[in-house]
Amino acid sequence: MSTAKLFEPISFRSVTARNRIAVAPMCQYSATDGAGSDWHIQNAGAKAAGGAGIMCIEATHVSAAGRITPGCLGLWNDAQQALAARLVGVIEMSGAVPAIQIAHAGRKAGTAFPWHGGKPLPADQGGWTPRGATAVPYYADGPAVDPLSEADLAGIAAQFAASTRRAREAGFKIVEIHAAHGYLLHSFLSPITNTRTGAYGGDLTGRMRLLMEVLAAVRSEWPDHLPLFVRLSCVDWVEGGLTIADTVEVAKRLKATGQVDLIDCSSGGLHTAQHIPSLHPGYQVPFAEAIRTQAGIPTGAVGLITTAELAEAVLGNGRADLILLARAILADPAWPLRAARQLGAKPPLAQQYHRAHLG
Repeated sequence: MSTAKLFEPISFRSVTARNRIAVAPMCQYSATDGAGSDWHIQNAGAKAAGGAGIMCIEATHVSAAGRITPGCLGLWNDAQQALAARLVGVIEMSGAVPAIQIAHAGRKAGTAFPWHGGKPLPADQGGWTPRGATAVPYYADGPAVDPLSEADLAGIAAQFAASTRRAREAGFKIVEIHAAHGYLLHSFLSPITNTRTGAYGGDLTGRMRLLMEVLAAVRSEWPDHLPLFVRLSCVDWVEGGLTIADTVEVAKRLKATGQVDLIDCSSGGLHTAQHIPSLHPGYQVPFAEAIRTQAGIPTGAVGLITTAELAEAVLGNGRADLILLARAILADPAWPLRAARQLGAKPPLAQQYHRAHLG
């Protein structure tokens, strides 16, 4: 067997994953009133049994108003927590580390399912008023956004804390704060969408204030021995938006708190005018590399990483510490098992599947 970097264990605080493959959080849009179903159980179980080291369930929202769509998962009541505990059980049973991404959709809330167009839902079709940094909507023809007051922001930080407590009680071992893709925390970070004055606007310190307050709130309910990740959109792909230099500084400040263990490096999602010059395999890897080397904090690389060879090269060349797979593992839950065979590593099989391994 080889010593492929992709299949080396990785540890964050007290948690060790069997390899460096993580399933990125991917919304299923299949919940009812924020509570999941057997669909979520089979989806998580398949990915965990497929050999991933970390299985992160989809963006799980801190309030009904914070959901992207009416079908998004939430974690603000007991029924939702019961499903979350079942997810933890099925993930751990297959040998993966259970992780959860906690989110608030901000001005991108209250939309139709992607397969129904993804546009804002009218109130008579189940939609609601989105809330954000300012009144400017995501879609030019979308509904006005209700700007959040400072008292509102304190309440949202408390909601993040409450959802984190429920995640802890459900048994998750990693929590990730979603501060990317144009959702609430990202919309405060970017100078394009955050034109506020006062404590929560202006320079980077002001624009980071909500993220830092949410981080403190989450850590107040998340034990020191368990790791915490933050997903960032490293660039906005829009003139005048966040640059990688800005995000390196954000990462440095997050590291300085001593509370964050990894930056999950994505990009975009903030504005309909975004332009990505080239969508090629690994196109976001340079962001993970820049943050890892310049901010000195572990990073996860994500974005069109579809082959074992590319994933291994990213890790082997020191460009990231973790590979997060999205569409590749959505299409093939057994991607890690196939990758292990391609790289000559021992496949991360559940004991019930050992007889499937012939070499």
